Amino acid sequence: MPQLVVIEGEEEWEVEKIINKRKVQGRDKYLVQWKGCMAEEDTWESKENLKNAIELVEEFEREYHREEEEEVR
Repeated sequence: MPQLVVIEGEEEWEVEKIINKRKVQGRDKYLVQWKGCMAEEDTWESKENLKNAIELVEEFEREYHREEEEEVR
């Protein structure tokens, strides 16, 4: 069952993890795994939609760039 959290008086779905990234019309989109949801319920979201999960976006970006650097070597 998906988990809702209340942030600033509004209910929002809780992000479990950011699992991928792609560009759509020149903008970054992140594949979001929602807490309590199955993989088929993962969705692509813009960074603007993930303001309350910015730590998870930043964590993903650090790992993403580290992997890119390793591929170049």
